[in-house]
Amino acid sequence: MSISVLILTLNEEANLKRCLEAVSWSDDIVVFDSYSTDATVQIAQSYGARIIQQEYVDERLQREASLKIPFKYEWVFNPDADEVPTPELILEMKAAVNSPGDAVAFRVRFKNIFMGKWIRYSSLYPTWVVRLFKPGHLSFERTINLTYMIVGQEGKLQNHLIHYSFHKGLHAWFEKHNRYSTYEAIETIRSQQQPVLFRGLISIDPVQRRRSFKELSTRLPFRPSLRFYYMFIIRAGILDGRAGYIYCRLLQMYESLIVYKVSEFRQGSSETHKPESPDSVKGQTLA
Repeated sequence: MSISVLILTLNEEANLKRCLEAVSWSDDIVVFDSYSTDATVQIAQSYGARIIQQEYVDERLQREASLKIPFKYEWVFNPDADEVPTPELILEMKAAVNSPGDAVAFRVRFKNIFMGKWIRYSSLYPTWVVRLFKPGHLSFERTINLTYMIVGQEGKLQNHLIHYSFHKGLHAWFEKHNRYSTYEAIETIRSQQQPVLFRGLISIDPVQRRRSFKELSTRLPFRPSLRFYYMFIIRAGILDGRAGYIYCRLLQMYESLIVYKVSEFRQGSSETHKPESPDSVKGQTLA
């Protein structure tokens, strides 16, 4: 059984070629683009990908729309543009869809690359993400850093994605996380209106445990400093050396942006800067 490939893009010319080369084994590659203004579309066309464009509103709406695409195959592999599957993972995915058992989705781990090295400890490895699935069994919660909801059984693959999240440089990283922090601030306000599911903190499921810790963290004082301490000391980011220290400091700054924006939104001084959803979203197939 073959696998379709789905890649969501927005100005990913720096990453897309490497990702497309790694999935060239598939004869059904779809690039779901948010009207990129760089060479993303031209690169995708050069690799023979089907290109569908839709204006970006938020991450959840983009991903929901992408699942409605008519794919050639039952199973879809959905890497981000800055993720590259290892040859071992590709073989494991092909074997998994040939004998999936009751599974309708599979999670994989990624190795986060920063300053030319795998930052194993600073990146809270292992983080399990859904990347291989049957589209009809998937939905999403939140508007950013989504929670994947799977209707049915899920499995885990043992090989890795390589995640080049800083390949476009720190300027792009700051630009992206400034945008993300706005959505995270809104999600934080919503989360704080709900009770913490303390049972999840001791769950044997690492996905549920991570989600519960995240919900709890939104209520803690000195949240940015605590995140740095947790990642650099408790989770041993110090073992990643200078790269680990810088990475943990960057995420501390990101956490600070979220905290500041939560305060700003609650004061009502920045209502005009909250992201709004347009009444309609256009879609267009290019190839």
